[in-house]
Amino acid sequence: MPQFNSNGLSRRSLLKSMGAAAGLAGAGSLISFTPSRAADTFKVTMQLGWLASNGNLGEICANKLGYFAEEGLEFEIIPGGPNIDGVASVASGRANLGQVSSSPSLMLARAAGIPVKCIAAGYQQHPYTYFSLKEKPITKPEDMIGKKIGTQATGRILFRALLAKNNIPEDQVELVIIGSDMNPLMTGQVDAITGWKTNVKALEILGDQRVDMTLWDAGIKLYANPFYVTDSTLADHGDKVDAMIRAISRGWGFARENPETAVDYLVEAYPNFDKAAEMQAVPLVLDYSFNETTKEHGWGTMTTENWQDQIDIYKALDQFEGGAPTVDEVMTLSVLEATADTRPKLG
Repeated sequence: MPQFNSNGLSRRSLLKSMGAAAGLAGAGSLISFTPSRAADTFKVTMQLGWLASNGNLGEICANKLGYFAEEGLEFEIIPGGPNIDGVASVASGRANLGQVSSSPSLMLARAAGIPVKCIAAGYQQHPYTYFSLKEKPITKPEDMIGKKIGTQATGRILFRALLAKNNIPEDQVELVIIGSDMNPLMTGQVDAITGWKTNVKALEILGDQRVDMTLWDAGIKLYANPFYVTDSTLADHGDKVDAMIRAISRGWGFARENPETAVDYLVEAYPNFDKAAEMQAVPLVLDYSFNETTKEHGWGTMTTENWQDQIDIYKALDQFEGGAPTVDEVMTLSVLEATADTRPKLG
């Protein structure tokens, strides 16, 4: 399951990770979708913040259907993981396109002096959710008062942001650091537990007793699966970055219109994925990727206002050691504007 990288990033730690990332080239961890590289193609290496998942459905469709090739691009996914700093990989030039699970990682990186910038938002709303059970339902932030909330260590700052946004003192809610499974909720160790709504396999254990409160509905409106590049890639290869987003957006448009075929492509690329579970997840994945905003502005859209709100929340919680970045440092609308006529407008 994707995890938030919400702990502060320092230039020193990222530079150390860059060296480690560079050493992965011969480690057999790359997943290539094209057998050879033509002389006139531009190689796109997309670094993930975590392992590949249904959150990469559109990219896999785009490659399978030849959308990258039509743009003169060759496409390759580099998986992340618990010991891989994806932002460092992109910042070092090891990869030239990145995707992280959550938007705060890019704000924190920029504040640490790492020149990466968001170019599109994969999910319009974040699937991060607080799950409880009907016997002790938590449907709004105030219901957390007096309760035990279980989350991973990297979710601590999100919990604090939620409380601050809703004017709930931190000493009125007990936070319990847990692993990634749902058992602590089922055994009564906690009253709510965090996870992604798209991770349907892990949520099966909760059955029909499950109650959801999303982070988004609680007032913390993060983007999920944002795409990013370095300032230099944007400056030196802006036309190729536009081409990347055109191809990816077309892949997501295909998935929106052909979900079962898209899942077939996903399972073909990753045979360890369970088709039945992915068919359950795909409606959620597509609902997070497309809504009324994308119907008007196209897949991948985002706003400066939303990014500024996120920066303000993290600044209020003293998360930027080197000072808060500006919104123009963290994101740009230039790629979305350049691809406005081709990104599918579906809701």
